[in-house]
Amino acid sequence: MDTLISEREVTKVPPTMSPETILVSPLSLVETTVADARVSHLVTLINGDALVDTPPGIGEGRHLRLSMNDISEPRDGLVVPCEDHVAELIQFALGWDQQAPLLIHCWAGISRSTAAAFISLCALNPNADEHALARSLRRASPTAYPNRRLVALADTVLSRQGRMTEAVEHIGRGQLAEEGQVFSLPARHAA
Repeated sequence: MDTLISEREVTKVPPTMSPETILVSPLSLVETTVADARVSHLVTLINGDALVDTPPGIGEGRHLRLSMNDISEPRDGLVVPCEDHVAELIQFALGWDQQAPLLIHCWAGISRSTAAAFISLCALNPNADEHALARSLRRASPTAYPNRRLVALADTVLSRQGRMTEAVEHIGRGQLAEEGQVFSLPARHAA
């Protein structure tokens, strides 16, 4: 049975966090997370109607905004994630200098942002096992439910031959929640 997580725990970023860390958060915790973790790079995956200012501390050219809705199939009036979104995300992740953490967020910190974190891990760790990366995502976030379309597009772009899609299907939906908690993942994984 799925459990609905509704009460937010106070989120504290570890003070001795490695600079080679990918953080994931909901929109409501972006400014706090940027300040607490001394984030240098930010990825925003949110619909075009939600204006998200670049928080203080994020330098010019270090905030990637990808305008899309959290859908996996085209719908009238909504922006479905596309290959261009995925290509921009991968280029940004590979260009991140890993001198300070990277923060990825969407509205709730559950679907688009967790997909982007998984995609970034796969791009940064080209020889790592997709299932191991997906399991690390699940261990870090019981609510993660990566957007399937983003993952499938990245699977093609990164030539993973369906393994990324299979890996996120294997970890399943996760616990139901209105909003995810801030969580972290090491950027580098052993192959």
